[in-house]
Amino acid sequence: MHSLLLISRSPITDSILSETFTNLKFGGSASQLNSSNPNVIRSEKFGLHCVRILVNDLFDREIILTIRKKLAEHQIDFLFLKTLLPKDKESLFVFDMDSTVIKEEVIDELARKHGVYEAVATVTKQAMEGGMGFDEALRLRVKHLAGLSKESFREVYDLLTLNDGMEKVFQFVPTNGSKLGILSGGFTPVLKLFSEKYPVDFYRANGLEEVNGTFTGEIFGEIINREKKEIYLKQYAKELSIPLEQVVAVGDGANDALMLIAAGIGIGIHAKQGLKDQITNWIDFTDLSALVFLFENSF
Repeated sequence: MHSLLLISRSPITDSILSETFTNLKFGGSASQLNSSNPNVIRSEKFGLHCVRILVNDLFDREIILTIRKKLAEHQIDFLFLKTLLPKDKESLFVFDMDSTVIKEEVIDELARKHGVYEAVATVTKQAMEGGMGFDEALRLRVKHLAGLSKESFREVYDLLTLNDGMEKVFQFVPTNGSKLGILSGGFTPVLKLFSEKYPVDFYRANGLEEVNGTFTGEIFGEIINREKKEIYLKQYAKELSIPLEQVVAVGDGANDALMLIAAGIGIGIHAKQGLKDQITNWIDFTDLSALVFLFENSF
């Protein structure tokens, strides 16, 4: 059976269930969607409340968006999942880095430190408005970082903060027998420092050319763009012998769309509209700790 997940910071009442699903069929009337129904399962973890509703039918995107809009009135997140992650099999979580795992955009912090924030922001704005592609925009922004010292990455890294709920993710993903990787459009020096502190099994990011401890403003090697994120997600899943159905991908921007679509479970976290337009599931009101409800053994 498929799962509808309703996730909230407050308890979800039976009346909200009835009100939301009045015109939808669940092998019974919406009034039967209450705590006495065996297909309605409740769980509470990390201060979040979740109601799981088991259904036989596949829901199309229009229905999912309609349900989400109703639940948004109560600040409840909604996910439709064909399957949850099984108890006895290894899963894989793959995250974007900037504005997903961490709150900041690293290139913005580096630009501020180097005194070129406005120049970098101008390129970013042009790219977001469709004026140039990701690769071109990244190369132009990195050029503004020429002359930045290698030590600057450590100084910027020390300013970074985990996104809400990510600390919990680092707790429950490994304890559920799952791997965790990061595919980032950011920079390798930051990911290297990050992976030394947190349980990150692998990462891919952009390399920066360096001469005598100073960055030249050029990218070294391939650019990790939306296509590369999808390729590496599939590659790591294959190397780890984990079926795509048991892969979770999480991101916030349009650059993450392909890897979220490729994964068995793709989740937008406080996602930008450009990503929401391409996916089905996202989290608006809670935080990353809501991902714990993707596991069967959370219920």
